Amino acid sequence: MSSLFTGTSSYYRQYRPGIPDDLANRLAAYAPDRRPRRLLDVGTGTGLVAEALMPYFTDIIACDNDPGMIATAEEALRPTVPQGTTLSLVTSTAEDFRPPAGWKADLVTICRAFHWLDQARVLALLDSQVAEDGAVAVFADRSFWAAESDWKAAVKQVIKDFLGEERRAGGGTFQHHNRPYSEIMEESPFNQVEELTFPVTRTWNTAGILGYLYSTSFAAPALFQDRLEEFETAVQKTLRDFSQDDTFHESNEFLVRVGRRSA
Repeated sequence: MSSLFTGTSSYYRQYRPGIPDDLANRLAAYAPDRRPRRLLDVGTGTGLVAEALMPYFTDIIACDNDPGMIATAEEALRPTVPQGTTLSLVTSTAEDFRPPAGWKADLVTICRAFHWLDQARVLALLDSQVAEDGAVAVFADRSFWAAESDWKAAVKQVIKDFLGEERRAGGGTFQHHNRPYSEIMEESPFNQVEELTFPVTRTWNTAGILGYLYSTSFAAPALFQDRLEEFETAVQKTLRDFSQDDTFHESNEFLVRVGRRSA
């Protein structure tokens, strides 16, 4: 099975920022406090969200359709699982995933993945996979492609110079979803929606920026074919115009939508 992220998992694990501790704590608070306390992380990638929420849950299932991502998550997370906690890592699309009989999540997390899903279908499926008093959290920070700073805009232009004006998504182009996620959730079983915003600041260097780009579907290494080295050189040259000490600052935020069923 291949995906838009085939071959990116090592970069994803090393260079994708995880979620802030305060966000992990806030998300966990939406799950009923009981034992076992169950988390379903959809589109887990290399397990960054499952890892951040592991202290709060005793039974975790994380799924992703990319076998490389799941293998990387297994290697990174398995040694850190606390005694008494169950972690299952499953290679599956969100649309095809089915939990074990009788298993219902207290919290479902979908981070940086909702735009890839058949959203209405997945939310409908989750109705039978989430406990009656459970919640579904859909959240993401802004993609590098949003380019809200000068240095990001310059790097984005380099990507366009190599791969074309349209944002790539593996072998195709990215299809934008224009409807607000809150609106989509309000039409689902989880129609009581709360929105939260968590600001984050980050500091990057050139190696980290390239590593992050190689973790994405729009700048995965395979897209550049035999021009990858040329692309790296162009990014390095571009970034030198924006910093004397290889330091680049980013202000970002996680926008979170948490949906519950009507009482």
